[in-house]
Amino acid sequence: MIDPLEASLKVAGSGLAAQSMRMRVVSENLANAQSTGSSPGADPYARKTITFASELDRASGVDLVKTQGVGVDKSPFRVEQDPGNPAADAAGFVKLPNVNLIMEMADMREANRSYEANLQVVRQTRELASMTIDLLRSSS
Repeated sequence: MIDPLEASLKVAGSGLAAQSMRMRVVSENLANAQSTGSSPGADPYARKTITFASELDRASGVDLVKTQGVGVDKSPFRVEQDPGNPAADAAGFVKLPNVNLIMEMADMREANRSYEANLQVVRQTRELASMTIDLLRSSS
């Protein structure tokens, strides 16, 4: 059986890695929110999505969160009329990414808060381990 402090570190560590990956995907979406296709009528950047799964760590017996995959959002692209744009088609319409800035900012905020919560678990676990060592030293 694994030590409960070690188990909490494993769980928090997997959460940190998952939320870090989520923030990377959201950042990429935000960075490409206004990019267009490279040629007239070409598809622009497609919003990326991330999915997570629970995975049992057999060695420790704890459930960890893992990144299941990064996918592409299938929602339609926005279309705006901008005849002067190099990516405009023959009718003057430009396809823009299917990235909703408000939704991405909400995702970023949620990922950041989850990351901070997992980081706090690591800090608390480290503090408990330190307190345990101090107790063992003072009892001998």
